[in-house]
Amino acid sequence: MATVEVTQENFHQVVNGNNMVIVDFWAPWCGPCRSFAPAYETASEKHPDIVFAKVNTEEQQTLAGHFQIRSIPTLMIFREKIIIFAQPGALPASALEQVIEKAKALDMNQVRAEIEKEKAKATKSG
Repeated sequence: MATVEVTQENFHQVVNGNNMVIVDFWAPWCGPCRSFAPAYETASEKHPDIVFAKVNTEEQQTLAGHFQIRSIPTLMIFREKIIIFAQPGALPASALEQVIEKAKALDMNQVRAEIEKEKAKATKSG
């Protein structure tokens, strides 16, 4: 499956409708974004079980602002509607592959339990 263009209009549908979504925040004028694109495209073909999405930050400034994208490319991974990875900078293909494997291996019940613990801590101290 090739990459999917994501806009503010379809973002929630894409993230909520799929188990795992990797989002590449990019811009057409960005050199590192263009050099990262082939590795991202190759990974999308290797992992048909994952949705690979692209957000053009020039056209989708509200969406980029919502996620506080300060530099591009920025990669964000959503699993079960939870952001489990966010990192600016282009990754080499091998590093992208490692990130994908780690994201797939995460125990999401444990992740949700950690989030609940953090929320409880924040409530007590706030």
